[in-house]
Amino acid sequence: MSTIPIFADEHWRLPSRGRVGMFSLIIGESAIFTIFVVAYVYYIGRSTFGPTPQVLDVPLFNTICLLSSSLTIMVAERAIARGRIRVFGAWWGLTMLLGIIFLAGTAREWTRLIVHRGLTVRTNLFGTTFYSLVGLHATHVVVGLIMLSLVMLFTLLGRVEQCHAERIEVLSLYWHFVDAVWVVVFTVVYIVGR
Repeated sequence: MSTIPIFADEHWRLPSRGRVGMFSLIIGESAIFTIFVVAYVYYIGRSTFGPTPQVLDVPLFNTICLLSSSLTIMVAERAIARGRIRVFGAWWGLTMLLGIIFLAGTAREWTRLIVHRGLTVRTNLFGTTFYSLVGLHATHVVVGLIMLSLVMLFTLLGRVEQCHAERIEVLSLYWHFVDAVWVVVFTVVYIVGR
């Protein structure tokens, strides 16, 4: 009697723990963002007083910066995979700069809304859901920038090598997730919600 192998490829390996962990994190965070997006959509137009979504300016420059950072981090990934550490560091630094510009733009927007438009978390349902959703995303950008900064520090100290390429790819998945979530947030808040 012949036995049938369970797997056609006898050299099958478990997937990377880092990738599995990151995908698990992304799935969990996606569920949280889904709840916040649904709440925002549900409460659109329900505020009976105070500023409404019409006070929002479309943050096009910020969006271009953040979405461009997905491209720069991809170029950095390719550079480290080829062992070009200095090139990796330059593209990684540019990714960080684009993320910082995005956060600065968000801070500028919030300052304008709070100081000049009187929109706070306590103003009305729109203020509560707006700051909750956009703030949740901004928090994820901050977390991403902290992780990118640590990698940059290790790069500057000469501790990052080509053998770390897979770890860089795993971290990059988080940054791509943050960018993808912004597409949803931008569409719901600044396009549909206005």
